Amino acid sequence: MTSSIRETRLPSGLCVVTDPMDTVETVSLGVWVEAGTRYEPAAVNGVSHLLEHMAFKGTERRSALDIAEEMDAVGGHLNAYTARDHTAYYAKVLKEDSDLALDIIADILQHSTMDAEELAREQAVVVQEINQAVDTPDDIIFDHFQATAYPDQPLGRAVLGTEDLVRGMTRDTVLGYMHSHYSASSMVLSASGRIDHDHLVAVAEKAFAGLPPHIPSVTEAARYVGGDFREERDLEQVHVVVGFDGVSYQDPDYYAASVLSTLLGGGMSSRLFQEVREKRGLVYSIYSFASSYGDGGLFGVYAGTGENEVAELIPVMCDEIVKVSGGIAESEVMRARAQLKASILMSLESTTSRCEQLARQIAVYGRPISVPEVVAKVEAITPSDCVRVAKRLFASPLTFATIGPLAKVESFDQVAARLRV
Repeated sequence: MTSSIRETRLPSGLCVVTDPMDTVETVSLGVWVEAGTRYEPAAVNGVSHLLEHMAFKGTERRSALDIAEEMDAVGGHLNAYTARDHTAYYAKVLKEDSDLALDIIADILQHSTMDAEELAREQAVVVQEINQAVDTPDDIIFDHFQATAYPDQPLGRAVLGTEDLVRGMTRDTVLGYMHSHYSASSMVLSASGRIDHDHLVAVAEKAFAGLPPHIPSVTEAARYVGGDFREERDLEQVHVVVGFDGVSYQDPDYYAASVLSTLLGGGMSSRLFQEVREKRGLVYSIYSFASSYGDGGLFGVYAGTGENEVAELIPVMCDEIVKVSGGIAESEVMRARAQLKASILMSLESTTSRCEQLARQIAVYGRPISVPEVVAKVEAITPSDCVRVAKRLFASPLTFATIGPLAKVESFDQVAARLRV
């Protein structure tokens, strides 16, 4: 991010933020809405995602085909995704077509008709998406991991919902959720590329005039619990996730946790990759992750291995996790910091990445975070910071999830005992 970033809060409460890039010919822009899985009542789990699909299925002045044809006619790309704490609608177009992209996004977010026939078709599509996820063990295991870490609460529920819940949703269900969560004050309009801030503000003020100004947004606070999930399946591989209570975006240890995850399992030189894959050949895929929310997070390791190899994999994986708490070399931290810094700086070459980063910063921190500020925080992390954070994270209750042939997978208590720091 640069000092050219500008932010304007419209009278309605909508935040408009831009990151100009005068050396490109394109614009990425989108709206990030504070409405995702964790804002859903249990009875309509999956409605955020279904709404995201339905937004493209026609408005009062555009059919679904019109929306597709208008974007294709200018060579643009229009897409959306749903996460646990937000939903995003975004486009990438040539600079001269930014007004069109904004108009389409504003239209689908305010004037979607939610036609009953379209809804029935899209419910069938989402059910196929759910079934595809279930058939992809290295994907669905993270839903089970999430549900085990955060049981009986919105943050633990699947983004896609369940087949029964999705099929049971009516037009009134989807529209009701939209009207109770999609307000100006819960949205950030972000743009990056060849864009003029003042022009975008003027266009946005008219385009989003139909949004309700403010709707109180309430969600249940994250309550990490942990536990054991196992699903016996006739698969070629055993998929394993070992995890712990993580850190929030606001946590002082956020950057230390990111560095720790990188040196533990974030690259080819990481401890897990070298020990588990390179030296022992136990896996094709192994990596660590640190995911964060506004009020919590998860830290963990994923691995996929064979039915016979899992008996060796789990002890080795646990041993590497524990060893990182005992000491970390300066050279490891330097490599991890370099990886994170390169990732941050490389992302600046993409208008889409810059647009999304900016929107998320406004949503999470309430302000843009400059690149020098982020890099300085990463560069300040020391080996002792990583060791301290490792001890903190790994002292939390264990979350263990596994899918596949499980005969040789250790018990939850055995795994937990291996991970005691």
